[in-house]
Amino acid sequence: MNKRISPPYILTFFICLLLWLLLTGTFNREDLLTGLVVSALVAYISAKNLLILNGLIIAPYSLLALINYLGYFLWALLKSNIDLAQRVVAKEIPIDPAMIKVKTTMQSDLGKLILANSITLTPGTLSVDVTDDFLLVHWIDCPDGTSIEQATQAIAEDFEYYLKGFLK
Repeated sequence: MNKRISPPYILTFFICLLLWLLLTGTFNREDLLTGLVVSALVAYISAKNLLILNGLIIAPYSLLALINYLGYFLWALLKSNIDLAQRVVAKEIPIDPAMIKVKTTMQSDLGKLILANSITLTPGTLSVDVTDDFLLVHWIDCPDGTSIEQATQAIAEDFEYYLKGFLK
């Protein structure tokens, strides 16, 4: 029987081992062996409850992709804050709010979760629901007649581009 070890077990093991090493502050053989055993036991017991982590892509480039995503997210956050601030201080607040569906190509629950949170954390948009491959988003300035494709391109496409470097 060839049972594949899934990312939640691996990730949980390494996080526990790292915490063990930081807390003990030593690399002697007995402490390291104890840390390995305790980390493996904790990973075995708890990781089955963390199956959402199966959406992670564990590869050498994943850390760089995460850093790129965080850089893009901070840029999008800055742009949307400036845009919303300009709307607030304008004599007439130029808004046209609407609930719009956005199609996502993220395959994993974790990917959809982080995409929805990214959309929500940028001012002017709020993810309300995730159903299958669609997010229901409240958009503060939705042009009349906006299609799902246009909304997807304006709201989610760039986030997904960066998220796909480390999420399924």
